[in-house]
Amino acid sequence: MENTKIGDGPAMQGVLYEQVARIGRVVAHPKRVELLELLCQGERTVDALARATGTRLTTCSAQLQLLHRARLVETRRMGTHVIYRVAGDEVCRFVFALRSVAAARLAEVEQVLRSFRDAVGGLEPLGRAELLRRVRAGEATVLDVRPDAEYRAGHIPGAVSIPVEQLEARLKELDPVTEVVAYCRGPHCVLAPQAVALLRARGYRAVRLADGMPEWRLAGLPVATGAAAGTLP
Repeated sequence: MENTKIGDGPAMQGVLYEQVARIGRVVAHPKRVELLELLCQGERTVDALARATGTRLTTCSAQLQLLHRARLVETRRMGTHVIYRVAGDEVCRFVFALRSVAAARLAEVEQVLRSFRDAVGGLEPLGRAELLRRVRAGEATVLDVRPDAEYRAGHIPGAVSIPVEQLEARLKELDPVTEVVAYCRGPHCVLAPQAVALLRARGYRAVRLADGMPEWRLAGLPVATGAAAGTLP
């Protein structure tokens, strides 16, 4: 960092903006944004992140190192493994805000989302407050369609865990009479819409949650961990 005098306001401001711009430069890559969104679901090893993003291990590790140098992620060791996690809730809020600005200002984002919604049959989402009301009234089954590791790291209490790729084979685990509300990683995640489209095609009443697990947690709502589903208070 450059040395500046207290009275040199413009120079100090320039140094400040240079530091802020470091974050912008680091997130100016789609895979790094994807990695941050995945880590907002819960901590993971480099191997797991590489598999989830479809990248080579060395490439994924290099991207994570850039995020680490910008202090957006932190690490801890577990035996021979390095575990990555987001550096704080403010990082997830930043990623979600970035996503929201992109959706609001870039027509291309809305076009992609609209095309996907049309492809799976519209799928109007359900808000968190309405989900809570329906669950407490016994009117809905909450379905977590993320990978099992993400479910164990944190899920909506009472949610049933069926990863989307297993849903077709495990339909009998769901009550065919009760409405199913599926959720995944967030509003731009494709897993829940895919699950809802499948359920509707098989005769189930189904809808997706408007957002996902990270937004639920950041809203201060109860979160369960581990394999046990738990219940909403």
